[in-house]
Amino acid sequence: QVQLVESGGGLVQAGGSLRLSCAASGRTSSRYAMGWFRQAPGKDREFVAAISGSGGLTRYADSVKGRFTISRDNAKNTVYLQMSSLTPGATAVYYCAETNGVRVTTTPGTYTLWGQGTQVTIST
Repeated sequence: QVQLVESGGGLVQAGGSLRLSCAASGRTSSRYAMGWFRQAPGKDREFVAAISGSGGLTRYADSVKGRFTISRDNAKNTVYLQMSSLTPGATAVYYCAETNGVRVTTTPGTYTLWGQGTQVTIST
């Protein structure tokens, strides 16, 4: 059974950086598009970034453009989210997810596999 496992979350000060990783276990490789979402307390889950199956196309939420970078290493079955210039507003549980296609999508309902999430907390 394929599972997605996020790591790299933690507590950082505002202005700092974090790199999240999402490793897929239970398979040898994947060409499916993948994405990162986040959910803050009391708020709906929101799209953060997505990457195509080949890694050649990416898409970002306006709130993170220029500060977050999504990438993937298909040989390692891993997707990354490099986050910089973090603000307290980025505090949330971050989830990685996988679609069943290769195209970039921002809609949570199009993602068929989800990780358990990793907490990111930004202090002032």
